[in-house]
Amino acid sequence: MYERYPLKCLLLFASLFLVMGWANAAGKCERLVATGNPEYPPYLWRDPANPQQLIGANADLLAHVAKELGVVIDVIYTGPWSRAQEEVRTGRVDLIAGAFLTLPRLESMDYVHPAFFYTPNVVWVRQGEAFPYSGWDDLRNRTGDTLVNNSFGQHFDAFAKANLTLEGVSSLSQAFQKLILKRTDYVLYERYPGLALAETLGLEGQLEVLEPPISSEGLYLTLSHNSACNDPWLRGQLARKMAELAADGMPELWLQRNLARWKEQQVPPATPLTQ
Repeated sequence: MYERYPLKCLLLFASLFLVMGWANAAGKCERLVATGNPEYPPYLWRDPANPQQLIGANADLLAHVAKELGVVIDVIYTGPWSRAQEEVRTGRVDLIAGAFLTLPRLESMDYVHPAFFYTPNVVWVRQGEAFPYSGWDDLRNRTGDTLVNNSFGQHFDAFAKANLTLEGVSSLSQAFQKLILKRTDYVLYERYPGLALAETLGLEGQLEVLEPPISSEGLYLTLSHNSACNDPWLRGQLARKMAELAADGMPELWLQRNLARWKEQQVPPATPLTQ
């Protein structure tokens, strides 16, 4: 048979090889491990009932993707944000469940496009004390706070360095406290994590957000270059799922659901901060 039909046999073996290759690619990693920033509600935070697991909108998204792909994705706590990034960089963990795009991370991770969330960076002010604001120029001649080493995009960062009076603080809690005590005029930070912390501090009725946002940054899944699961099949499937989710609006539903979930878990502070 092999002598009479050598070409047909070769084609048959080649086809079988390709089919087996795709099957192996699809089934090589039936379980992946993800991590992320554990202090980033409503996107991610530690589960009070199981502190070794992370919950939140990003975890819900990964659970949905895992079910669609027929794999298991565990979203675990690996330590603070800096440690979580190191675990993914080395390949001990496969995925970051939500990261902004930065040049250093591109050296050790593949970004899955498109972004699954765009998180707005906004101007926080005291409730009832909003000043006229329509854009960056209206922040001139006022004093603001932001977190040390925080970035709001290359263009705004350059504008702020040249034109604004911004003080760096170590935590958002400190920034909000200074704002309430009228030591600054505004705080620059993300809308939803800022709202979550305001709930925790009992300040939700004392703060408001000015529109429009100063910038908006995409949150992406990233795959470690050193992950044994990082192959073309997985990257392609994840990209397809991110595109589908971006089109159907599911991420926004998970975000709102986890804002409510975070609020339900908070114990009101014994003495809310007042002026």
